Amino acid sequence: MRRHLIRPLAVFAALGTLTLTACGTETREPGGRTASAGADRTIRAHEVMQLTQVHKETGMTLLEGPTFDRNGKLIVVDVTAPAGKPKVMRVDVRKKTSSALHTDSRGAYTSAQFSPYDGRLYLTDYAHGEVVSLAPDGSDPRTFFTGEVDGARMNPDDIAFDEAGHLYVSDSRGLSEGEAQGRVVRIDRDGTKATTLADGLAATNGISFDADYRGLWISELTQNRISYLRIDDKGGVTSKHTAVRVDGGIAQTDSIAVDADGNLYQALHGRAAMAVYDRNGKRLATVEVPARAAGLESATNVAITPGGTKAYMTVSGPAGGYLYTFDALAEGTRQSNGG
Repeated sequence: MRRHLIRPLAVFAALGTLTLTACGTETREPGGRTASAGADRTIRAHEVMQLTQVHKETGMTLLEGPTFDRNGKLIVVDVTAPAGKPKVMRVDVRKKTSSALHTDSRGAYTSAQFSPYDGRLYLTDYAHGEVVSLAPDGSDPRTFFTGEVDGARMNPDDIAFDEAGHLYVSDSRGLSEGEAQGRVVRIDRDGTKATTLADGLAATNGISFDADYRGLWISELTQNRISYLRIDDKGGVTSKHTAVRVDGGIAQTDSIAVDADGNLYQALHGRAAMAVYDRNGKRLATVEVPARAAGLESATNVAITPGGTKAYMTVSGPAGGYLYTFDALAEGTRQSNGG
């Protein structure tokens, strides 16, 4: 990876200083042929509200991990928020208000997901290689998983839950070295067992189950590709292949969400946009913020309203951290909360 790039999901903590790296766009079908159908369709996103400003302490703000709670409020994390500032926020998108849900002195949280097993909110702490959980109201913080997996600590980025509540984590190891050391790690829902399902990946980033829970879509940041991992009924990987090649120029592949029809929403870091594909790799559309929205450099993630098509996209840059909305191509489900 080019070390001068800045990306949302790579946060390194050293002596209290956060250093961050980058994410990407464009498309080819699995056979390598450039996908053209739908490439000219643009979906315009509209501003909902500004959530954060650039933090003086860290020199940036980076919104991620949008996910809906049981009351219809949107939970969002700010990866680079310093100690004492809200690291997890609850947003009322109708009233356009937000409140702090959680902060602490050390975490660099890159994603948020609610478990279907215990209902708690799970966060990936990229900087410390941990997965932590909170009660839905932000109280009762617990370390769910920490330590090594097969001899190496994780750089956990995004999370996907299966229907039983087991976690599938994108581990972005090797990003700072520019080496293909990324992994997909499965953690049992009680936190006692972690298993490497796939390794040798190029800075694993986005991760989401498909609409039928038969496989995982994962984005590999430094290769700008979306891969597909077929999963068996015991949670193991039976096959893996490159599904979509995303050619984005200066942008790179970030988080992934999937709607009820199985369409993929691939966030682009380095460009305030998302690329939308069907399950066969066909480019359907590009979601864009208005050209007049200066100072916004990355669309990191999206959540689609459960049972509805209203989508909320996290967008960040020197202008601050914003929520934008657009109409998704199909209804939202659990997989529609992007990691």
